Amino acid sequence: MNLAQPVLLDARIARKRYAERTVLADVALHVKRGEIVCLVGPSGCGKSTLLRIVAGLERDYRGSVTLDGVPLDGPSPRIGVIFQEPRLLPWLTVADNVGFAAGRRGGRDPRVAQLLSEVQLSAAAAALPSALSGGMAQRAAIARGLFGEPEVLLLDEPFSAVDAMTRMHLQALLLDVVARHGTSAIVVTHDLDEALYLGDRVLMLAADPGRLDGELAVGLPRPRDRRDPELARLRARLFDAFQRFHEHSAATAR
Repeated sequence: MNLAQPVLLDARIARKRYAERTVLADVALHVKRGEIVCLVGPSGCGKSTLLRIVAGLERDYRGSVTLDGVPLDGPSPRIGVIFQEPRLLPWLTVADNVGFAAGRRGGRDPRVAQLLSEVQLSAAAAALPSALSGGMAQRAAIARGLFGEPEVLLLDEPFSAVDAMTRMHLQALLLDVVARHGTSAIVVTHDLDEALYLGDRVLMLAADPGRLDGELAVGLPRPRDRRDPELARLRARLFDAFQRFHEHSAATAR
């Protein structure tokens, strides 16, 4: 990722509350063109809420989200979303699920065939979701997320429901298709190794209220070797940061 690239997405969340609880406070998030940013933090720190705000699915907050300088006040085709579960429509074929945004016969759109080829699902185009494995279903979800050619792709723990080997395959696949399409991405994950393998930057969120508590740049070229000692060193830094956060939280609670 070229560090000289301009900022594409700029989210400034002054406050997000659910009833009397402040979920996010004074969060400033920016993403450059072609950049992958990973969000990590303890459960309940507001990672998924932040993603929903950026996606335009959550509008009751104080702050702003702009894309290329243009304010966003709701869902936009320029932002694609991939959820933790694939959420494929069971009565549609894989191809029609991928091309769903194009209407009733969206599976015939030539972009669908290209995307299915990229995620290695061409042979399953006419299959129903019930015939897919978990990894195949998530590949279909990635293709669907890219169908509208979004500039930013949001992924909320997209690989948490699959086994370790499938997860690694999907991580590599995601990097490949995002690079091919020139798409920026924000990935929410609990997995520190995943964050370091995917991200150009890793942002750490603390809880109560959710706020940015640190940033780690991953200056390693791709493709990355999962056995690289530098990744192990960066993981230790992330782990130490979380240990300090938990110790501080425990001391505050006493």
